[in-house]
Amino acid sequence: MLAESLSLIFSALLETLYMVLFSTLFAIIFGFPMGIVLVLTQKGGLLENLHLNKALNSIINTARSIPFIILIIILFPLSRIIVGTSIGSTAAIVPLSIAASPFVARIIETSLNEVDKRIIEAAVSLGANTPQIVFKVMLKEALPSLISGLTLTIINILGYSAMAGAIGGGGLGDLAIRYGYQRFRTDILIVTVIILILFVEVVQRAGNRWSRRFDKR
Repeated sequence: MLAESLSLIFSALLETLYMVLFSTLFAIIFGFPMGIVLVLTQKGGLLENLHLNKALNSIINTARSIPFIILIIILFPLSRIIVGTSIGSTAAIVPLSIAASPFVARIIETSLNEVDKRIIEAAVSLGANTPQIVFKVMLKEALPSLISGLTLTIINILGYSAMAGAIGGGGLGDLAIRYGYQRFRTDILIVTVIILILFVEVVQRAGNRWSRRFDKR
């Protein structure tokens, strides 16, 4: 019984790590450029375009307003098209990535807007072009804030992944519901909760440490 429980927990943990890792990666890939475009096209931005900025803001706000459990159901057909199924840990990566991308975009936007405008103006006066200002000035100066934001993103995706278990998403959430709750295995439920707490603690501590390391203040 113990060996079986440990095997179930270990397998579920690997599925959760798999979902969180790839969902975070795809969320950054999609959310990162959106955040940069928001900053560049805002009023007074380097590439000011209020129409594009407003449209992108509306898309991000709409995506963030949809409860995740509903988003998973809405995206069932898309998950089936992309990965061939709408259940399991791989299928859950699709809604996890889409749900987290607008969150990442807002984090990028907020972090870049915290950069001292005088530093940007100095870079412009020295003849730096827009890509140089973004990647060599703004992102570099905002790195501590970006790390903190990424840490929060990972923790949020972990919470989303546990929620995805309610409808067959796999991972620790699925294990807690199917075995801990439905089969009255309180031991598995408690261990699952402890693992999730430890996961958040480890990620948060690591994020805080790296953020302080790159903070020049």
